[in-house]
Amino acid sequence: MGTNVSLTPELESFAHYCVKSGDYNNVSEVVRSGLRLLKEQEGRKQAFDAMVATTLQEADEIGARTADDVLAQMDAVIEAAER
Repeated sequence: MGTNVSLTPELESFAHYCVKSGDYNNVSEVVRSGLRLLKEQEGRKQAFDAMVATTLQEADEIGARTADDVLAQMDAVIEAAER
């Protein structure tokens, strides 16, 4: 599949630097690597957004907790695990 990509001069220079350094065989590999990183970042963002949505829903259903409550619960879990 052929796709043309326009890069800023700075990004084009960096892509060529990556090739010249020997880390990549060509600019296409550099672009694919960047897109893989972007895809991973988007996946992490979506997982984080889902976690926040779940947390907000739980807070609506059972009420919010104070930081002191959470810390006390964490201390109890740690103490129980140490026994």
